[in-house]
Amino acid sequence: MTGTTQERQGKMSAALVIFAKAPIPGQVKTRLSPALTEDEAATLHGSFVLDTLERSRAAATKFKLPLDRFLACAPSSSHVFFRIMEARHGVTLLDQQGDDLGARMHHALAGLFAQGYQRICLVGTDVPSLPLTHYRDAVEALTRHDLVIGPANDGGYYLIGLTQPRPELFTNIPWSTDRVMALTQQKAVAAGLKTALLPAWSDVDTIDDLHALIDESSADKKRPKQERVFSMRTAGTLELLAKRLRTRQP
Repeated sequence: MTGTTQERQGKMSAALVIFAKAPIPGQVKTRLSPALTEDEAATLHGSFVLDTLERSRAAATKFKLPLDRFLACAPSSSHVFFRIMEARHGVTLLDQQGDDLGARMHHALAGLFAQGYQRICLVGTDVPSLPLTHYRDAVEALTRHDLVIGPANDGGYYLIGLTQPRPELFTNIPWSTDRVMALTQQKAVAAGLKTALLPAWSDVDTIDDLHALIDESSADKKRPKQERVFSMRTAGTLELLAKRLRTRQP
């Protein structure tokens, strides 16, 4: 048998890369300010990162996915927050590298394809209630498709997965606009890629998104405990923020 153990395992398994920023006040969820303070926005973001780590691990366990998980870190994997995530959640840390989001995503994909992975998905951290089945369906879709995308309701996407490097999908895209998904699909069609779409989902970028998530979390609390989607940590954070937002209304 040839190749390193890591290479052999990579060819048999899929990889999930969670793109995350360290919860540094003033550097994350900035569009939620001034409605939220910088500290509140950072706390919420940190809880979302934990949610994504926990839910992706739960999906891998529940559906027995051959899934290696990576955490793509900004500004640096040396940040203490990421070191704690590595120790507690069994993820391998990567540094985000590139001048914009597209370059950073392509760099992560290219590096892992070079290690021998044949199915790689990238996911953001702004979808704390994303169903576990979406992780399963994304990984499984790549056994039959070249590309899988999870559309966001704001015109972007919350997840993208590929079976080989496709740098053209990540160049000349106006990131953080409502044109991201449409342009990515146009590029996929032009490249002749067989594409699978996951159900659309809402991410959390604006204060209206946050209010919608607060309502979703409130409804979630009425479900039986074993059926709840939101972590107790995020549910508690959202409840506290809802109270604070009410007191700040003019």
